[in-house]
Amino acid sequence: MKKTILVAFMALSGLYCAAQGNSSFGIKGGLNYNANGDYFESAGDIAENPDRNIGYHIGIFGKIGASKVYVRPELVYTNTKSDYENSEFDMSKLDLPLLLGLKVVGPLHVFAGPAFQYILETKFEGIKIDDVENDFTVGLNIGTGVNFGKLGVDLRYERGFSNNEATFINTDITTVGPSRIDTRPDQIIISLSLAL
Repeated sequence: MKKTILVAFMALSGLYCAAQGNSSFGIKGGLNYNANGDYFESAGDIAENPDRNIGYHIGIFGKIGASKVYVRPELVYTNTKSDYENSEFDMSKLDLPLLLGLKVVGPLHVFAGPAFQYILETKFEGIKIDDVENDFTVGLNIGTGVNFGKLGVDLRYERGFSNNEATFINTDITTVGPSRIDTRPDQIIISLSLAL
């Protein structure tokens, strides 16, 4: 709980700073495609199962700086879904990306930076899993986007830096002992944002 309060405080402090001066503040939301292994291999399954591994996110962001270089802190609630051998693993978390961006030309910009994650809840086929190795992890966001006035669209890739496993008891009697799932983020994210 202390980690959740710390993450929220850091995000709100960054967003408050973003609201000052030549900066902006807004809301964002979109879809996540969470991959397990090879993107190209799992992408072939989308036509057959269009909702496979699709999650969503919603949150707030700030943008500090009006020149070519800017800082963009975000506080985002994310829900991801992963398919493991025809069983679903759901995870909800708070993400705090701290991105450094560069305006390339016109409305086009690129960005990258660390993303701090706090796992709120994990479920595997309806079973709540409390045994996640680390509730608080760090990853990387890298991406590009375009802004049209107050409206923005971005596409990014997120990857966790370290292994983070969830343990559950396998109900399959042919398997001995607990099974493990890697909860590390490995996803493509598309977002729509609106500056307020």
